[in-house]
Amino acid sequence: MYTTSSAFLKSLADAGITHAFVNWGSDHPALLEDLERQRVEGDGSTQPHVVTCPNEMVALSAAQGYAQVTGKPAAVIVHVDVGTQAMAGAIHNVDRSRTPVLIYAGASPFSSTKELQGGRNEWIMWLQGIRDSFLLSSATSQPKGPVYLWARREAMEQEIPKPSTAPNLHLWPALEPSGLSQRAVKQIASALLSAEYPLIITSFVGRNPRAIAPLVALSTILSIPVVSTCPSTVNFPFSHPFYTGVSFLAPGTHTIYLGATDAILVIDCDLPWIPANDAPKASARVFVVDSGDPLHTTSSVGFWHVGAELVSRADAELALEQILYEVRNSDGDGTRVFEDPSLQKDVLIRGNALKARHQEMERKLNQAEATFPNAKWVNGEVGALLTVPNILGVLQKACSGLRPLILNESISNYGQVWMHLRPETPGSVLSSGGSSLGWALGAAVGASIGEDVMGRGHGVGHDLIIAIVGDGSYMFGVPSSAYWMARKYNTPFLTIILNDGGWKSPKLSMLGVHPEGHGSKASGQKLSVGFGPDCPNYAQIAVAASGGWAWGKRVGVTAADSGKDALKNIMVEAVRVVIEERRCAVLDCLI
Repeated sequence: MYTTSSAFLKSLADAGITHAFVNWGSDHPALLEDLERQRVEGDGSTQPHVVTCPNEMVALSAAQGYAQVTGKPAAVIVHVDVGTQAMAGAIHNVDRSRTPVLIYAGASPFSSTKELQGGRNEWIMWLQGIRDSFLLSSATSQPKGPVYLWARREAMEQEIPKPSTAPNLHLWPALEPSGLSQRAVKQIASALLSAEYPLIITSFVGRNPRAIAPLVALSTILSIPVVSTCPSTVNFPFSHPFYTGVSFLAPGTHTIYLGATDAILVIDCDLPWIPANDAPKASARVFVVDSGDPLHTTSSVGFWHVGAELVSRADAELALEQILYEVRNSDGDGTRVFEDPSLQKDVLIRGNALKARHQEMERKLNQAEATFPNAKWVNGEVGALLTVPNILGVLQKACSGLRPLILNESISNYGQVWMHLRPETPGSVLSSGGSSLGWALGAAVGASIGEDVMGRGHGVGHDLIIAIVGDGSYMFGVPSSAYWMARKYNTPFLTIILNDGGWKSPKLSMLGVHPEGHGSKASGQKLSVGFGPDCPNYAQIAVAASGGWAWGKRVGVTAADSGKDALKNIMVEAVRVVIEERRCAVLDCLI
């Protein structure tokens, strides 16, 4: 017997969706029945790989991690309105990160008799492929993101003939990327050629790894500094001498070049600066290019505006290639050409200054990583024995020779983590792209499944997945569900918890508004943002959730587990557990 659910599963298979992250409920009997029918009848051609997720936030986060690694959408199946609402934070993340996902929810029954038996034939046929195809076309077109489909339980139970061949899905493609107009190309290239202090700002150009090469080339030939603001992926190789690092736009943390620049290319950027904190001079020429939503009409809540003389929707890869070609081949048209000796002299001077500043940036990072604090007593309690740079420096050395994929949800330590990771490879560091906490643990499970799908091993993909989280984002990640899933589906990963004893971000937000107020001298416990007096044993939560499978340890408690050598030995062991024993490892690091 075939039902609408048979047609639905066939539509997913025909559309190339191979994995479904599910949280079953009372609205899914027909789906469960058809999955079992396929197993019994040996007809598994439309049966997706089902990943059971005991929490909806974890389910969608896992699907997001899967799509971020593979570039392909997965399905998420949840239970009616309550399951949909439980995904709210994760929906925010996949929307802001422009990650394609197909979300399906059933709906509670609305009939009490059999009046619908055999009805709605045309509607059922509509469900079989056409609507699904349109949804996936929308999800995979810029700006990419989640799409939502729902159906009543009666409709999914409706008996139908064996689902026929789906419509030709090649006729439902994603929108082709488009480039800049020729006028825009000339305008941007001219500004960069004539600028004394040009600057490039991006947040997520690296979501398309092919866009990085023309960005590096453009920066290199004109000695243009590049800064990543609020990055969600690797946009530029850290070792490049013209890379100025990252900024999460707190006052005084933007690149020093922002105030002096006279021409700025803002490309695939969530937010280039906060005017009240740091901003370019009013005379600076600004050009905004975005692959999908340059006005942020769909990816921003409330007011979003960057004063610019040109705003364009264009694929970053194509736009950068166009600008690069125009810079190299410009006929002048009232501005300097690339071969102009005066331009080449300016490029050389700029480049030398950028190289010197990059070397100083690296020197400070090295110094911070090598300087371990001495134990000290503060109000009767031992002070910090580890710093974020200490932990990241040791982690880097422990991963020498490996190809790690790092999921960064360190929140108040975002900037430090990005800088001390010093990422080089496109796609090697990811974040949620949004502000809803709890992404990393589920994403690590989904990313691991995605790595297997992409053919991990033999020099392909990543051989170690690392989630770096704060203690708050660890709790939001529902570790009881995430590590159970990791055990069930054999998706081991290393978790580094940067444990500052609570939610540091709310206090930082308060200090940003009331730097010398009453709360400025109060402890986290008094402000109700602390997790004391006895913080959870986070590592042992993972061990318990996985039935004793995961390995866990807390560090930074005593001098014996906090010195450079001790931390190195513990970190090496944690990496070994994941790589060799294929188990999750959790390091709870007190900072």
